[in-house]
Amino acid sequence: MKIQLLSDLHLESEEFDPVPQAGAELLVLAGDIDSTWQGYARFAAWPVPVLVVAGNHEFDGRDLSVAWPELRRHCAGFGLTLVEREAVVLTARDGARIRFVGSVRWCDFEVFGPAGRARALRAGVYFQRVMAAALDGLPFDAAAVRREALACRDWLAAALQEPCQGRWDRTVAITHFAPSLRSADPRYGPLPSTASFCNADDDLLRHASVWLHGHLHCRHDYRVSHPDGSSTRVVSQARGLRAKGETLGFEPGVLIEA
Repeated sequence: MKIQLLSDLHLESEEFDPVPQAGAELLVLAGDIDSTWQGYARFAAWPVPVLVVAGNHEFDGRDLSVAWPELRRHCAGFGLTLVEREAVVLTARDGARIRFVGSVRWCDFEVFGPAGRARALRAGVYFQRVMAAALDGLPFDAAAVRREALACRDWLAAALQEPCQGRWDRTVAITHFAPSLRSADPRYGPLPSTASFCNADDDLLRHASVWLHGHLHCRHDYRVSHPDGSSTRVVSQARGLRAKGETLGFEPGVLIEA
């Protein structure tokens, strides 16, 4: 299946006109499309199915408990499918059945291990203040993000290891946050704040043939080999912010084979 991947468009402030790519069978929106949600209208009547995984900025200034069902209805109104701790099986043109397993997969602040968690949580305070979100009426602070992240992690681990029993041929994971420190932004190096962008889900990679993510405003396309001889392709096609020079090298028409 040929996939067009877009994320971190930030249409609430950026000028960008998404265009369907010839040959694509699916569009994946991997989060931070538009914090106002208005930009999702641009994907209405898209010529191929559209799967959406929310990003952190989809919840700016919102209470997650209210925003999740509202965002789902908002996407559905444009014919888009939001997946959060859910799996969807789609059939490719060649007949292959591809299972897509999706979650925002919030950061658990342990990409540097338990010893680095305290520093990572302190660094994460800034990002949560900018986000200004809530959960069940309480501040969605770094500690709350970690609790949500661990729930996402538990769900992903169970879903990715679910026996196939002939129901699909391959699995593609979609998360907003990165699954590995290998996806860290090379401009900054390994800092405590990196744990607000990357998770240590390397042990889960072997259960997916492709892992798509966003969040970091840079592009990645690398392959991770596993002891059994298989490998996982990890791809991010994030656009980022033009004023920071992050859009240089952004190629929205690149297709990913899954």
